[in-house]
Amino acid sequence: MTATHAFWLAGRQATGEATFDVTSPWDGRSVGSVSVPTDEQVEEAVAAAYAARDAFAATPAHVRAAVLDRVSRRLVERTEEIAQLISAENGKPIKWARGEVGRAVSVFRFAAEEARRFNSGEAQRLDTDLGGQGRLALTRRFPKGVVLGIAPFNFPLNLCAHKIAPAIAAGVPIILKPAPATPLSGLIIGELLAEAEAHAAGAAGTGAGTVLPAGSWSILPVANDRMPALVQDERLPVISFTGSEKVGYAIMDSVPRKHCTLELGGNGAAVVLADYASDADLDWAATRIATFSNYQGGQSCISVQRVIADASVYERLVPRIVAAVEAQVTGDPSAGATDVGPLVDENAAKRVEAWVREAVDAGAALLTGGKRDGATYAPTVLADVPADVTLSCEEVFGPVLTVRRVEGEAEAFAAVNDSKYGLQAGVFTHDLQTAFRAHRALEVGGVIIGDVPSYRADQMPYGGVKQSGEGREGVKFAMDDYTYERVMVLTGIQL
Repeated sequence: MTATHAFWLAGRQATGEATFDVTSPWDGRSVGSVSVPTDEQVEEAVAAAYAARDAFAATPAHVRAAVLDRVSRRLVERTEEIAQLISAENGKPIKWARGEVGRAVSVFRFAAEEARRFNSGEAQRLDTDLGGQGRLALTRRFPKGVVLGIAPFNFPLNLCAHKIAPAIAAGVPIILKPAPATPLSGLIIGELLAEAEAHAAGAAGTGAGTVLPAGSWSILPVANDRMPALVQDERLPVISFTGSEKVGYAIMDSVPRKHCTLELGGNGAAVVLADYASDADLDWAATRIATFSNYQGGQSCISVQRVIADASVYERLVPRIVAAVEAQVTGDPSAGATDVGPLVDENAAKRVEAWVREAVDAGAALLTGGKRDGATYAPTVLADVPADVTLSCEEVFGPVLTVRRVEGEAEAFAAVNDSKYGLQAGVFTHDLQTAFRAHRALEVGGVIIGDVPSYRADQMPYGGVKQSGEGREGVKFAMDDYTYERVMVLTGIQL
């Protein structure tokens, strides 16, 4: 893991003039060195992607699907190696890193399936009115243009997969920028794509590099301060960004005429209602809440940050949550028993520490945790957190959970909506009517019934409302996002 890693320029490996080191947030050791593309190489990638638009869109579906299928299979075969890489550069416990590889396997498989179904067209007869007699409309989807995909550090493999796999499935060129803290997992995707293309070319008896047009994809580990020029480039009309609210909206505001998909922050709420009251119910809810307030070190946009519990179950639920949180094993991310590893760096842990201290100083009760050791922050639970402290208003992005007592469903749902964010919410209830009321009332992009807000299936539409972003991911939905409908009207057709 200490080699210098090339980047991927128009589907081929390349190196630049400079490098930067990737270090482990757990112990600071060097994980690898990454070559940085020059400005000229970035321009070459953009020009190649722009030139490849028509050829890539015309690539047969079976060709794109075969490449995606091959990447999915190779991810399975290399799961342990890639999981170790994710854990090393990200600090993610190895069991969660293995799970991330498994999700990426699914993303590429789903993309292969969607590539085979995509753009078959929808026919609509127009003779429903006299003026449309003999006319048939055929609607298909076509690329909006080259996609600039910007991925975050917290899921360094799977969120890169969510950018690049739908683009290849839809025949849309993409330039992918992995996060500077965790570029190695994204670069692995380039290795697998190039390998898949070479394999497909060999099977077809053609030359390597002839499967997908040159320029179809590039993976460029450029620094964040070089991104404004790419964001502004008119040859990149679609931007798919996952990251912070501040950066996402700054991008959108700087290019108001571009199409931007923004997957931003959240402060996920788990609601436990009065009917979820048996010992088995509360044990399940507490275990799920404890696990998913702390998985990935709390560094997930849909981790549980707020628990909103009906007064009738509050006193029985909270001790269970505290006990389950205290049972979380914190330590070396390479150890199989570890549940909670470090945050991405020590500054992130210091920020979490400051927010918790602010809440406690303002009157919050610290039920467990509240301690920092370098980049690691202990799983933490607080009660009676004032509404005006940072922890109540912002996304903590760390292993910190707040608990709140409410009186009834209406107050619980109002508490969920009392946030500038609206990504996902979990509602623990057995009542179907309550579930449908939650679906109607909660101002979020996804409502998870009987579980935490942290559940995400990679084929479902995923995204938020309010300041949690714009648009939806999920393979099919990202493909729709990268393309637009174009109608063709046939005249003189006997229907």
